[in-house]
Amino acid sequence: MKQLFLLLLFFCQMGISQSLTPVSKIPFTADRFIGLDNYKNSYFIRDRVLQKQGPDGQYRFNDLQLGRITSVDIINPLKVVAFFQDTNTVVLLDNNLNEIERINFNNLPQFLNVSTATNAGSNSLWLFNVDTQQLELYNYGSKLQTVVSQPFPGKLISQASNFNYCFTLTEKKLRAFNSYGSILNEMDSNGFEKIIQQNENVVALKENELFYLPDFARRNDAVSHEITKLPITEISIKDLQLTNDFLYIYDGENLHTFKLTLPIKE
Repeated sequence: MKQLFLLLLFFCQMGISQSLTPVSKIPFTADRFIGLDNYKNSYFIRDRVLQKQGPDGQYRFNDLQLGRITSVDIINPLKVVAFFQDTNTVVLLDNNLNEIERINFNNLPQFLNVSTATNAGSNSLWLFNVDTQQLELYNYGSKLQTVVSQPFPGKLISQASNFNYCFTLTEKKLRAFNSYGSILNEMDSNGFEKIIQQNENVVALKENELFYLPDFARRNDAVSHEITKLPITEISIKDLQLTNDFLYIYDGENLHTFKLTLPIKE
């Protein structure tokens, strides 16, 4: 009877630790997968062209003179942020991928040399200033910039953000900041190679394995910041996105969708 109880306890613990439920796997062809918006439209880059397809239709944007597309932020599908590091330029796009506004940081009265640019909401962008090694908020409506962080030692590896928080990964540290310029949390980088975010939470990639960091942007010493390894097996992770508790992984041939269902905390 005791052995049976221990066996049942073991399987219960396995069930509790299971945090991802496979939803779908579909063939997908792209050079880079960006993600899905709240309306289930997919965004991807193929042959240096940004493309959107789904319920809203099929749309494309490209300007080869700007160089390679470094990153695309779709957190607001009505104002997509396309960043071109080669020319130090951001292009804001509407939901049909028509150009709304172009921001060339070379032409600003106070020159900005940036390596990342993501949407911060309220006509603002999260920028990493390469020359000062600092995270900044730039309001392209008022043309004002606000320094958010102290200078970072080491190279910036990855940045992920939303309207409230910005997460930065350097060779040494993973940090969370809010839009008021306060650092909310930091920890050793643990060899992470890339980060993605959802609200206060972070998913980090390391050696084709994924790690979930709940409530990383919550400034509360009582909050547990335990790292949970996500059970991904036999999938080569090329690109990924986390939104609305769905994790999307592109392996170069297929797009995998998982439902993120972490145990409820007591």
